[in-house]
Amino acid sequence: MATLSYGTVGSNRLEEAKAFYDALLALIGMRGIFEHPSGGRIYGHARAPVFGVLGPFNGQPATPGNGSMFAFGFPSREEVDAFHAKGLELGGTDEGAPGPRGPGLYFSYFRDLDGNKLCAYSLG
Repeated sequence: MATLSYGTVGSNRLEEAKAFYDALLALIGMRGIFEHPSGGRIYGHARAPVFGVLGPFNGQPATPGNGSMFAFGFPSREEVDAFHAKGLELGGTDEGAPGPRGPGLYFSYFRDLDGNKLCAYSLG
């Protein structure tokens, strides 16, 4: 059975985006594992790539996807709160404060510096 291996977002401000994601993803133990040829960075645990911020391959400006989102799962609501707060502290914009979204569902939403939508959630 196939699994999702990694996801990427595009940026027109790669140096700022790398600083944003360096600080945000460090909160969950992810670090830059290699520099991408576009000027971006690939993040992960050890040598396993999980997430990247890149310049678009086609050379056109990066735009946030309408309906696109990446979700980061956490074991606790407190970690969801901390990840959401860190995203806002780093200049992201709130798209939905942490809170219950149904029985046993705890979600939060924010956008990065380029408008890419991110989610932090905890189940249970």
